[in-house]
Amino acid sequence: MKTKLFVLAGIAGSVLMLSSAAQAADIQAGQSKYQNTCASCHGAQGKGQAIFPALAGKDADTVASLLERYRAGEEVGDHTALMRPQAQGLSDADIANLSNYIATEFN
Repeated sequence: MKTKLFVLAGIAGSVLMLSSAAQAADIQAGQSKYQNTCASCHGAQGKGQAIFPALAGKDADTVASLLERYRAGEEVGDHTALMRPQAQGLSDADIANLSNYIATEFN
């Protein structure tokens, strides 16, 4: 019985370590995608510029929801025509990575 508990504890610890590493990799992927796709309009620090709104201060769920709605072709607001083509090329993983990066880095 003790052996089983030690094995389970070891597996649980490994899963937690892998989960933490995966989260870090997601943030890095989000950073790369942001710098290559979003920063030219929303600014390097997510503060917005000219007609482009700030992303700083937005939580991950809000950003993800907006990107998913743009990707789906929904009319979201004044910037739909600009954002729809940008979002249509994003995968679910891209949206998760971007939204987590934005919420982590710019809040």
